[in-house]
Amino acid sequence: MIHPTRSNLLLLKDKVVSVTGSIDILVSRRQALIMELLQSSTPYLESRKKLRLLYGEAIAHLQTAAAGMGEERLQGLSLSARRDLQITIRAKSLWGLPYKDITAADSAVRRIGERGCDYRTTAAAMEEAAHAFERIIDDLLALAEFDNKIQRLGREIRKTTRRMRVLEEKVLPQLQSGIRAISHQIAERERESHYRLKEFKRHRARQRDGS
Repeated sequence: MIHPTRSNLLLLKDKVVSVTGSIDILVSRRQALIMELLQSSTPYLESRKKLRLLYGEAIAHLQTAAAGMGEERLQGLSLSARRDLQITIRAKSLWGLPYKDITAADSAVRRIGERGCDYRTTAAAMEEAAHAFERIIDDLLALAEFDNKIQRLGREIRKTTRRMRVLEEKVLPQLQSGIRAISHQIAERERESHYRLKEFKRHRARQRDGS
């Protein structure tokens, strides 16, 4: 229990001002993070929808190519078309929130003739499938950055919300309760002091009258 003095009362009032300011900052930060989450979610969801459609298209082309060329030959061509894709991961920050920026040195999409096989001897469906899957790789890399950013934003929004609630529902009410308690005790002491002073004056007056 804090000792009920005027200095402690002023200290609690200063803390209320500080906590209220912290709550305002957290509210502004939370709103900014939510806005960024909404702005990032729209292209993210659109990209996921586009990716699902592209994946379905790629599978359809792959099945057509496998039916025309045979799965064994198709697997052999896929091995000859393999390559390393250089990925760069950079640390970035948004509202003080770290996340990863993921980029490829080059696009995964290649032109016909750059896949290590003679396109004149392969089915058109195989080239279409390869092109579609390479586009999927590019889209997945873009989604990876969005996904990392959105996950970070979601976690930070939850953390900020918890901090806000602790300050609003626990810390601030405790400080306000302390202010009310100290104010009440100081007022009681002042009333008692005022009463004693009046009694003292009456006593002195009676003593003067008696003399």
